[in-house]
Amino acid sequence: VGKPLAKAAANLIAGEFASAVNRASMTAAQAPLKAEQLAPLLTRVADGTISNKIAKDIFAILWDEALAGKAMSTVDQIIDAKGLRQISDSGALEAIIDQVLQANQKSVEEFRSGVAKAIEYATYLNVPQLNCLAGKAPAGVDPKILRDTFVSNLKYAAEELKKANIRLLIEPINTFDIPGFYLCNTQQAISIMDEVGSDNLYLQYDIYHAQRMEGELAANIKKYLPRISHIQLADNPGRNEPGTGEINFEFLFGLLDQIGYNGWIGCEYKPLKNTAAGLTWMHRYEQPQKSSIYL
Repeated sequence: VGKPLAKAAANLIAGEFASAVNRASMTAAQAPLKAEQLAPLLTRVADGTISNKIAKDIFAILWDEALAGKAMSTVDQIIDAKGLRQISDSGALEAIIDQVLQANQKSVEEFRSGVAKAIEYATYLNVPQLNCLAGKAPAGVDPKILRDTFVSNLKYAAEELKKANIRLLIEPINTFDIPGFYLCNTQQAISIMDEVGSDNLYLQYDIYHAQRMEGELAANIKKYLPRISHIQLADNPGRNEPGTGEINFEFLFGLLDQIGYNGWIGCEYKPLKNTAAGLTWMHRYEQPQKSSIYL
């Protein structure tokens, strides 16, 4: 095991140990777990058998057993009993993904049926692009399986929408408003778009969500402009109309004109007071603008 991995594993377990000791109001010398009992846990993190998150869960089991005076399970016993080993073999992982998809064929069919229905509606209404929301990540599912499933679905949807001359969009959502939402930041979205590899997949950039998760609004808009096909806004905090929070929309609107954004800007916010009052911020932009703003 390389020294960097071993050091990272040691820091992780040391942090968990210190937190547990503090919660129990005891000293390190009084702790029911000793260094030799934690060494196998360090090894399994460092050699990639388990993830950091799983290591924390196993530490909690060991701590509770020791604190209660129970017969101690070994780290490997806990890993095997609960099926916690990570899969690093790509072929094995792909086989599992195929099994999951086969076992949930109804869900796959529902998604594909939904794509067909969305195309039908969009075509009738002359809608040029559609947003495929990732949704919340199911608890306990391997991150690799989550990503591969999402990528597979996006490949299918992007290709089907392309046949209908409709763009596919994905939108990162902040995890403060929706805890557990899978797609939650711009870098993750761009990485997934790269993996999908479709020329019909674009980013829906929501200024409010981006501000909450990462900031760097101007820099990211400029950097990813060729891949952004729609922008939405709301101020922060509160998700109310522009001018009620911290975001400098006058600067951002000017930037969008300067860099040549020619799409729509969706106003997806909750009026602070009422609908009429929530529209007054637009009066300063009543002169013709290069960027369009819609409600």
